[in-house]
Amino acid sequence: MTADTVTLEELHAVGGHFARRDVEGIVGCFAEDGVFRNAVGADAAGDTYQGHAAIRAFFTALFERSPDVRWDHTAEYVAGDRGVTEWRRTATLASGERQEWLGCDLYTFRGGKVLLKDTYIKVVR
Repeated sequence: MTADTVTLEELHAVGGHFARRDVEGIVGCFAEDGVFRNAVGADAAGDTYQGHAAIRAFFTALFERSPDVRWDHTAEYVAGDRGVTEWRRTATLASGERQEWLGCDLYTFRGGKVLLKDTYIKVVR
């Protein structure tokens, strides 16, 4: 195992911060130069948030807009410095609109921290 090898336990720890809507815990999982690529955005890669301040601002706003958001993991994988989580996401917006998505996160780790979290979704209608 190398310093960049990720374990399922480490992947579960990241997921636990999301389950608790723990913004500081989420931010703490990322490397200082870590990147979160959202599934939606103005270009094909989705909106990109780099660094702790940008990642913190994104997730703080998300949890304010959707205080009941939750991700139920259906599968998880690790290989070397990479991890994958598959999930079902549900949320209710302030407008009352209900969201349901199926998706996955593709992670790259460096030194025990998330270097990249790249999100992909399917919208359930």
